[in-house]
Amino acid sequence: MEVFRTPDDAFALLPDFPWKPSYAQVADPDGGTLRMAYVDAGPVDGPVAVLLHGEPSWSFLYRHVMRVLVDRGIRCVAPDLIGFGRSDKPVHGSDYSYARLLEWTRELLFDHLDVRDVTLVGQDWGGLLGLRLVAEHPDRFARVVAANTGLPTGDVDMPPVWWQFRRAVEKAEVLDVGRLVASGCARPMADEVRAAYDAPFPDERSKAGPRVMPSLVPTRPDDPASEANRAAWQQLSVSEVPFLLPFSDSDPITGAMAPILRRHVPGARDLRHPTIENAGHFLQEDAGPQLGRVIADFMQH
Repeated sequence: MEVFRTPDDAFALLPDFPWKPSYAQVADPDGGTLRMAYVDAGPVDGPVAVLLHGEPSWSFLYRHVMRVLVDRGIRCVAPDLIGFGRSDKPVHGSDYSYARLLEWTRELLFDHLDVRDVTLVGQDWGGLLGLRLVAEHPDRFARVVAANTGLPTGDVDMPPVWWQFRRAVEKAEVLDVGRLVASGCARPMADEVRAAYDAPFPDERSKAGPRVMPSLVPTRPDDPASEANRAAWQQLSVSEVPFLLPFSDSDPITGAMAPILRRHVPGARDLRHPTIENAGHFLQEDAGPQLGRVIADFMQH
């Protein structure tokens, strides 16, 4: 597997992100290994929140959330998905699949870190992967926070705005990652923050992960991930794990998923689900401290 590794000096000027990365080796399909990065912050004996980012961001997205959680005594584990952030980046789109991304994440969390009694926090692809982990490894999870995410099976079409996003990513001669994140926010983004989202991707060769991710979302009933996602829905539909849905008020991509999750997941039915106001798809960027307080209150209730 041909891999790009972003030089460390690309991350020298990250605003409000003081945490040092840790690394683990996860197996690649060719018998080698890939280096997967993560931040492990807060008290080692504190309750664990696993913070999973999505497309095309990285753990930097959670910096304001993490600061609140750490101050509340919560241990934060924030991985960079393979292909993103400080993690290794296979350079061919064919090296990525939903199943591989899931297995790399599982291997890091359970085989390497052995985290238990976890509160999952998943947004965008962080939910597509995290909700599968919750369904397939229920003994590992104490709570779920699903924010601007879902678990598509391909049985229902994605909204038109998502198809526009997918076509834009596929056709872009130069993929402007920072611009993509900024366009998914409801509030203005400072130049140095935008640069931090660009930092993992210094050239087009490094961007295979962000380019291919939209095509891995199940959009037809016979997608390779559809059957496993339907099975996960069956598990979630009988799960009593407390399931909080703090969606934002301005996300046309995932907004329709909140009522579906509230209706079908037993653990969501008796909770009050806050709406994060003046926030877009990347609600961690727009309203990170507020989301952090929502998560901390949920974990410490």
